[in-house]
Amino acid sequence: MQNAKFQLAELEAKSVKVDLLTVLSFEMSIYLVELTVGDNKGLVYQGDKPKRFYNSQNIRDAFTKVTISAAQMLHESPYDEMIGNPESAQQTSMLPFSMKQPY
Repeated sequence: MQNAKFQLAELEAKSVKVDLLTVLSFEMSIYLVELTVGDNKGLVYQGDKPKRFYNSQNIRDAFTKVTISAAQMLHESPYDEMIGNPESAQQTSMLPFSMKQPY
């Protein structure tokens, strides 16, 4: 699998078919999107920086004209650290993510 940088503006213009869209969930309502397209895997960029999304609808809106075969969300919970416990060996949660518009 090759690392890639996917420019948000080019995805629609080039009619890219995305095999897997993975939403990476971080604290403070910050999301990054990682795409798998064929043998290429990498983050979505806007210019020279990874594109930040601030809610799930923001992600759906950005990809409305891009063909997405499958989508998921990867979430890591910092709960133990937040309450003063030592960091645990929790596994990340892989959740389904719908790209369907709510309207």
